[in-house]
Amino acid sequence: MPADNPRVRLQARVVGRVQGVGYRYWLLHRATDAGLTGWVRNLPDERSLELLVEGGATAIEALERALWTGPPGARVDRVEASRSAASGEYDHFSVGGS
Repeated sequence: MPADNPRVRLQARVVGRVQGVGYRYWLLHRATDAGLTGWVRNLPDERSLELLVEGGATAIEALERALWTGPPGARVDRVEASRSAASGEYDHFSVGGS
């Protein structure tokens, strides 16, 4: 990875109408297409999901912006996100958790 595009980790919680609208699989396709790794899962409150994704900073920034839109039918009220150094522990992106 070029020094000007370091690998980072994004952890986020997305709140709104994000369950039952295909959000996790929309995210799976976006992450996979961008070469990102990690996971996404629904939370038991039935109105939010959490994700952990690692990859190049540029792709992570684009994905974080896209979280606010989601797939058709989604309505995002809030995105709570934090970044840290990537661990490299994931080799693909999955739906359902770590």
